[in-house]
Amino acid sequence: MIEKTVHLGLLLDFYGPLLTEKQRKYFALYHQEDMSLGEIAEEYGVTRQAVYDILQRSQRTLLDLEDKLGLERRYALQREELEAILARLDQLVQTQGEQMDDPVSKELVAIRQLVAQMIAGF
Repeated sequence: MIEKTVHLGLLLDFYGPLLTEKQRKYFALYHQEDMSLGEIAEEYGVTRQAVYDILQRSQRTLLDLEDKLGLERRYALQREELEAILARLDQLVQTQGEQMDDPVSKELVAIRQLVAQMIAGF
């Protein structure tokens, strides 16, 4: 369940601007603020069924967009690749050991820091 919530949260991050304001609001309240259908319905003066329908339509839209555009899938792949690059750079830096004063080793450390910053920015 948590994995699905995280997945839907990422989809909302990527495709949220393509939903209507009401869809974004209800979706965020339900999936991120953990409000119930009844709480959302009461707050906005609509039925629970209306909230449910909007949430289902929103989820379907987000999943359809991901099927067509694949931004979340591409994001996950790029993150995995950056983490693999970082691991290899760590190995290279460790094998250099005490020879870290040469220009190539210093460049390896600088590149490693850049990759780590890219991962942190994801």
